[in-house]
Amino acid sequence: MLSILIPIYNYNAYPLVKELHSQCLEAKIDFEIICIDDASQEHHPKNSAIQFLSHCVHSELPKNIGRSSIRNLLAYKSKQEWLLFLDCDTFPESSSFIANYIYQIKTATKKSFFGGLLYTREKPTDEQLLRWVYGKNREAISLSERKKNPYKTTFVSNFVIQKSVFETILFDERIGTYGYEDYTFIAALKHQNIAVEHIENPVFHLNLETSELFLAKTKIALETLLSISENNCKVTTESKITKLHKTLCFLKMDSLVSTLFPRLQIKLEKNLTSKKPSLIAFDIYKIGYFCSLNSK
Repeated sequence: MLSILIPIYNYNAYPLVKELHSQCLEAKIDFEIICIDDASQEHHPKNSAIQFLSHCVHSELPKNIGRSSIRNLLAYKSKQEWLLFLDCDTFPESSSFIANYIYQIKTATKKSFFGGLLYTREKPTDEQLLRWVYGKNREAISLSERKKNPYKTTFVSNFVIQKSVFETILFDERIGTYGYEDYTFIAALKHQNIAVEHIENPVFHLNLETSELFLAKTKIALETLLSISENNCKVTTESKITKLHKTLCFLKMDSLVSTLFPRLQIKLEKNLTSKKPSLIAFDIYKIGYFCSLNSK
């Protein structure tokens, strides 16, 4: 019936696995929970307890293989017909989370489902505000809004897909660095006309990076996007950043943006790491950095 696949990196996933395990037992389904640690730099001893739960497997890789490869590896090791991909730093909002997905699997005609993401109402520390503000406004999207743009609002951090369908796509293992591996996967779904059914079955995203770390990861992700967009037309077509860059190039404004960005970078970063980070400033930061990358 269901293989739950959780890539782990620098996080205690045991509470999540224990909750999923309990829900699967209550649902009385054939299931397995496979967790693979992608050579975490921070050791979390409690993760080793996962292997003592029935139908659960936990292993650790000696070397980091990246977010695409580890998801493909998890799917390769799975034995059930349906795959549920979850990030290790998520947690179901509902005690019927598994039951809700099982109902969809049994009754719907679609081959993939996305349940949605949530962020807590309580503000985090000032150092984590950018990630929280971004998540609440750009990722925690209502069901009605998600249905209007089903591919653009899908994330693989809470995603179900039939294994036979997944095997026709896979994550692009050429993407070895952080960022956009989920975007290219969803773009491939769209390219192959595989519909994503959006439902109300969210998980909370719990682990918030500091604003400085989130900015650093954003820069790495944009560097990744530049690399893959040169060889992947689907990403160039679907990504807002690459589409905006193409427009700027057409208007012959890309050089101006790349020239201005270094002068604005410090001011933008000061805002983005402040108590009131602006998403407009964040958008300017991203396109500015992407233009500067393309000018090199």
